Amino acid sequence: MGELNSHNNPIEHAVYRILDANLDRAREGLRIIEEWCRFGLNHADFTAECKHLRQELAHWHKAEIRAARDTPGDPGTELSHPNEEQRANLQQVLQANFCRVQEALRVLEEYGKLYSPEMGTACKQMRYRVYTLESNLIGSQRHHKLARSPLYLVTSPQENLFSVVEAALRGGLTLVQYRDKSTDDTVRLQNAEKLKQICHRYDALFIMNDRVDLALAVDADGVHLGQQDVPIAFARQVLGSHRIIGRSTTNPDEMHRAIQERADYIGVGPVYETPTKAGKAAAGHDYIRHAVAHSPIPWFAIGGIDANNINDVVASGADRVAVVRAIMHAEDPTLVTQFLLSQVTRAQRDRHHV
Repeated sequence: MGELNSHNNPIEHAVYRILDANLDRAREGLRIIEEWCRFGLNHADFTAECKHLRQELAHWHKAEIRAARDTPGDPGTELSHPNEEQRANLQQVLQANFCRVQEALRVLEEYGKLYSPEMGTACKQMRYRVYTLESNLIGSQRHHKLARSPLYLVTSPQENLFSVVEAALRGGLTLVQYRDKSTDDTVRLQNAEKLKQICHRYDALFIMNDRVDLALAVDADGVHLGQQDVPIAFARQVLGSHRIIGRSTTNPDEMHRAIQERADYIGVGPVYETPTKAGKAAAGHDYIRHAVAHSPIPWFAIGGIDANNINDVVASGADRVAVVRAIMHAEDPTLVTQFLLSQVTRAQRDRHHV
């Protein structure tokens, strides 16, 4: 046991207290994550991994370590940070507890070496397993949210960008793409960072248009690629498997290629002619019907869709729609968002009850 071998050794007592506190911290954090995996996601594999990690930590929580506990004499019990006193959303709960577990495991890895070399090694391996779990869980959360998002706002550059997006989020929007083809990268980076923060405050996904590098720089939830942008495989290599990658498609060939290249979702359109896609002929409702019959992945009808024609679009079979001007140029973005959401979700409900 290295230094921890003499009777009543004060160093031994202090190390045991450190091990005890961090074993508790890691197990508690894992339990909080496990509860969401079990009851929120109904995900058996994630739940089992949390449970196995807790059990392995319990194996090292020996009676001699527990006996060193001195809660009344611990100066740390009175300390609290304001960030610990509130959580804005589920994402923050999970993130905070993953950080807590990873920090505790790092402490256990180092001080555990004084107790037992095997403990240090075991805690190091567990720490890497927790990193993997975090990555898989956040990726799963993103894809789960994507599948449950019936309305997708694609932004246009304008002075009131942030207030319009926030107003739409207040209306229940859960998916936003930042699209700006002409602004300087420095400004685009600042805008993307601010939009991401607003989206995450409302527990919504934030997608970057075109630019894989900027998506990575601001830690976006994903990227949306046009037909002339980098290949999906390249974006996947840069962003990893846990971020969302979407692709614009305008015909069945482009759709099937995007599916083969493992896009997470596709845009289907333009349904109507739109200034956003100047010079592009409308793909029309036939392409929507093709997507209904042939796309196994989430897809969003897009292109000139607004409050006046959304019922025609959903009548053709669209379960998800993407809009630009309908919300970005609306007098009341919150109200328009609520209306568009109600029309799509009502159509979904009617279809599934037939």
